Amino acid sequence: MYFANVRRLMALLLTMLAAAAVPAQDYPNKPIRLLVPFSTGGGNDTLGRVFGQKFTDAWGQSVIVENRPGAGGTLATALVARAPADGYTLLISSIATHAVSPHLYRDPGYDPIKDFAPIALLGIAPVVMGINLAVPAKSVQEFITLAKAKPGAFKYGSGGNGSVMHTAAMVFSQAAGVEMLHVPYKGAGPAYIALIGSEIDLAIDTTAALLPLVRSGRVRALAVARRTRMAEAPEIPTFAEAGLPAYEANGWYSMHAPAGTPPAIIAKLNAEIARAIKQPDMQERFRQLGLDGGGGTPAQLTAFVRSEFAKYAKIIKDAGIKAE
Repeated sequence: MYFANVRRLMALLLTMLAAAAVPAQDYPNKPIRLLVPFSTGGGNDTLGRVFGQKFTDAWGQSVIVENRPGAGGTLATALVARAPADGYTLLISSIATHAVSPHLYRDPGYDPIKDFAPIALLGIAPVVMGINLAVPAKSVQEFITLAKAKPGAFKYGSGGNGSVMHTAAMVFSQAAGVEMLHVPYKGAGPAYIALIGSEIDLAIDTTAALLPLVRSGRVRALAVARRTRMAEAPEIPTFAEAGLPAYEANGWYSMHAPAGTPPAIIAKLNAEIARAIKQPDMQERFRQLGLDGGGGTPAQLTAFVRSEFAKYAKIIKDAGIKAE
């Protein structure tokens, strides 16, 4: 009887394992919905569309990139947390959705660790400080001098509360000892329009998002948050070179699925992201966007998110940042 029960148990386990493998073998057999928690024009949107196209190229299934901005990225993130865990609803997650906004909002609608299955880190982007051309400052120190002379007069824009632009500028304000006015917009795109049009004076955003405006000559870059200068933009000094070594901020992008998504599907998505990142066209795109460090295992992403979550909890508390 004992051995018969063991055989039945083994048969059941094998059946369960086989059933779990089927979704990955057949996946995807219909369009994938990829939610971007911010509007078009920012790094989240750029990477969502780039990786969405790579998935389509690899599997022949459409990837519908859907921008759902609002509440520091929490609206779209909460939607994905509640979506079926079948691999057909994915999230372009980031420092905003998984490390910053959960500290800003009393009830963001999700737990950044428990409610998600990590897939992979897509890339880490240092932030660059850009000012509109009408501001008479050619360096970080010149800007700090101007800002200290007129507390609260200079305005910085963001793509919304909790966005990289919001947090990065608040960290700058704290490190530089200056008081500035936050002007949140409904996404990075409108904030950039305001920056170019001199409605605001400053934006600090990821290289992936802001460098194109710098290269086009519509925004003046003052510093980049890296240990060394970027090879693709060697004229931009680091914050340490600019006299503000205490400034440390960056942005990052990742991909998550709802908790409970079959591990085999997560593994397939992770493998395709790793393969895509190694392709020459993606390497060149990453170089242009100033991105580093994409790839890795789901477990490594979880450890990274936990570390960033704790880091920004302290930054937000010390700076007194609140959702406005």
